[in-house]
Amino acid sequence: MAQFDTVRTAAGTRSAQIDEGLRAHMNKVYGTMSVGMLITFAVAWAVGTSPQLLSVFRDPITLSPNILGWIVMFAPLIMVFAFGAAINRLSAAGAQLFFYVFAAVMGLSMSWIFVAFTGISIAQVFLVTSIAFAGLSLYGYVTKKDLSGMGTFLMMGVIGLIVAMVINIFLQSPAIMFAVSIIGVLIFAGLTAYDTQNIKTTYIQHAAHGDQEWLGKSAIMGALNLYLDFINMFMFLLQLLGNRE
Repeated sequence: MAQFDTVRTAAGTRSAQIDEGLRAHMNKVYGTMSVGMLITFAVAWAVGTSPQLLSVFRDPITLSPNILGWIVMFAPLIMVFAFGAAINRLSAAGAQLFFYVFAAVMGLSMSWIFVAFTGISIAQVFLVTSIAFAGLSLYGYVTKKDLSGMGTFLMMGVIGLIVAMVINIFLQSPAIMFAVSIIGVLIFAGLTAYDTQNIKTTYIQHAAHGDQEWLGKSAIMGALNLYLDFINMFMFLLQLLGNRE
């Protein structure tokens, strides 16, 4: 009986340590994501509200991108794939620096919204996105339902969205953009819950190994995934709800 009590106490202590570590891990994920968001919107605002800076990438009147603008537009997508390929070779500090550089480049790519949309509507959509993101992420964290089956389906949806958006660059169809925006909001809403649960599950599965370097990089990757979910949901909602200048 005493031996059973000892085992039970040890198991309880271990569970408490994992819970405490998980809270610290999630705090790091959300904290890193928040810093990335701050960098993105600071860069976007600084460039988007300066005709001189914006003209380096786009025509300030028509907002048509020049060569550098096209590069900046597709650079975040290339950087995401590069980050995934290089994560194992980077240190945790290097991965964090890469993420912050990526956030700054993303700010450059979306700076045009401060010319295309009113400041009030940008703030309103940001607030709506924040509330929706918080609710969806909380659901993904607390739900007992296994969301892993959604992953493949949602990623196929993301690929389809990218293809449709590239095609619509040339077609300039409002109907296609409207459909893409609605589907995009739904896909990234689902990904917010899925990614949050995946971050939690991955931590619990690997916490016993005590590899702090790996856990540090895992937190950065989790922050990147949630950051992308928020940014994409925000941009699609802005297309649907934003008031244009």
